[in-house]
Amino acid sequence: MTDIQPYTIAVDDQRLEDLKLRLSLARFPDELDEAGWDMGSPLADIRRLTSYWRESYDWRKAEKELNKAPHFVTDVQCEGFESLAIHFIYVRSKVQGAIPLLFIHGWPGHFEEVLKILQPLTEGDGVKCPAFDVVAPSLPNFGFSEGPKTRGFAIEQYAETMNKLMLKLGYNEYVTQGGDWGCHISRAIAHLYPKYCRATHLNYDSANPPEYFKHPLLALQHAVTPYNSRERRGVTRTKWFETEGRGYNLEQSTKPQTLGYGLADSPVACLAWILEKLHDWTDAYPWTDDEICTWVSIYWFSTAGPAASVRIYYEITHNVDGRSGKLDHQALRAWSPGVKLGFSHFPMDLQVLPSMWVRTLGEVVYEKDHDSGGHFAAWERPDELIADVREMFGKGGGAFGVVTGATGYTS
Repeated sequence: MTDIQPYTIAVDDQRLEDLKLRLSLARFPDELDEAGWDMGSPLADIRRLTSYWRESYDWRKAEKELNKAPHFVTDVQCEGFESLAIHFIYVRSKVQGAIPLLFIHGWPGHFEEVLKILQPLTEGDGVKCPAFDVVAPSLPNFGFSEGPKTRGFAIEQYAETMNKLMLKLGYNEYVTQGGDWGCHISRAIAHLYPKYCRATHLNYDSANPPEYFKHPLLALQHAVTPYNSRERRGVTRTKWFETEGRGYNLEQSTKPQTLGYGLADSPVACLAWILEKLHDWTDAYPWTDDEICTWVSIYWFSTAGPAASVRIYYEITHNVDGRSGKLDHQALRAWSPGVKLGFSHFPMDLQVLPSMWVRTLGEVVYEKDHDSGGHFAAWERPDELIADVREMFGKGGGAFGVVTGATGYTS
């Protein structure tokens, strides 16, 4: 355990000065009258935030706040790849036998998303309210984790990295929580490491409709049961995303390097690319300028650079010389035995699917429909997410008792 070291976020002054210089030299495009958000991040918002980021925003203050959480770093090596220094937040509950919970972020999220739910989850009493040991890594290529230098680091490798991190921390059994890529990586872990991952709670839906050959009872129920109001709204939201919101995905899945020049060279391009998602993917969340600047700064100052974060989209859709394995999006939607599943459905997420669909993935022991909330549930609706996780894993919940005898690493 000696290679698990405390970590402090400390961006050097030269990088801060470089950011301010680049912001001062920004050249903005024009904009059509009444373009609004329909055509992307509005010019007025980007101008305002660029000015604020350069003149008023205090990264040192944000850095100090981020460092209040206990950060660590350790080396993890996937088979066939170089060892990577993986950054993570790690808080152990004072409750003996707390449930080890691996929080997995997505894009354009990062480890910061865990901060609003971190303390409440660790402070359960372990009787009426379950307590958790929370591990929240920066995924490889994100935040303050390193990224690989060779092609083929796909969903299997992200899952392998996360599983090895939990084993290294002393957890032979654990549960996961995530949305976006956190959902997909959790699904990969469920397929590859069901011995260790005992249950998963997801705030993102990724599934196919039930088929008569594979899921005869679910398919029959799906055919004869009308969608409820939540599911009907979900069809509309999902259709919007498929027709109006997937452009970023296509670019990141096919030509991430081309996009990367803008993300790496221009903080304004990085800001505009991410801000669009923070606006469109949330349920009217009242983002402050400080929140946005911190969120984007974590990408700008990331160890592997902001361009690295989008490569996961390419790698999962391009199996390079067979190195990345066979777990594409369709494979992740196959039934995974032995791992209990729970879902929190938020109406303004990107894919909001009918219950019969997600029940094709495995043993679903928990579902909760919410009237509001979007893609970044831990940040937008932390109280609701905390309550759902507690209910799923607490006494009487569908995943109660799935983990026994957890110990964990003591620094």
